[in-house]
Amino acid sequence: MPSTSKARRFSADRNEVKDLGTNIQLPAGEKRGVKMTLEEAIKTAIEYEIKICAVYREAEAAVSDEAGKRIFEALGNDEQHHIDYLRHTLQQLKDTGKIDPAKLESAIPVPATIDPEAAKVKKLVAKEFHGARKQMLSRALKVEIETSDFYQKMVNELTAQGRALFARFLEIENNHIDAVRFELDYMSKTGYWFDLKEFDME
Repeated sequence: MPSTSKARRFSADRNEVKDLGTNIQLPAGEKRGVKMTLEEAIKTAIEYEIKICAVYREAEAAVSDEAGKRIFEALGNDEQHHIDYLRHTLQQLKDTGKIDPAKLESAIPVPATIDPEAAKVKKLVAKEFHGARKQMLSRALKVEIETSDFYQKMVNELTAQGRALFARFLEIENNHIDAVRFELDYMSKTGYWFDLKEFDME
């Protein structure tokens, strides 16, 4: 579960980006407030992951800076891995009636890695930051928050095996939120991308 301070930060993010883009259209049962089955939850998760993966692939193609391309490529690759993982899990559920999730890895730095750099950036004065770069990052942040909200809901509502599956997805998506927020802050203060390869990923 996110810490209280992180929860406040996510709430602020939601207010900042609420007008960007459109939300995923959830199954009818979800709209009525009916709790989803595990199969419905996995199918909906795949929809979320396809959407955010497309956002990162479009951004990767649109940005000209190599560091920016690497950032969006890494995030897009993470989301594609999630799609493949969820599709495999869904098939496993259909074939056997249960799931046995393998460990889900991520190539995106965890908060403990990002936070020291983020602390340095907070000391800098923000500059005017507009245009395509901000729009791409803000769009990504919005969809990451939507996805994180869905995973939190599934952790709260599903039975044990569903909670175990989506708790790890929640953790990773929250790491993505941290990474995108960091890039937004860094860009607003310096005018440049912070290349993810500069983090020690080991």
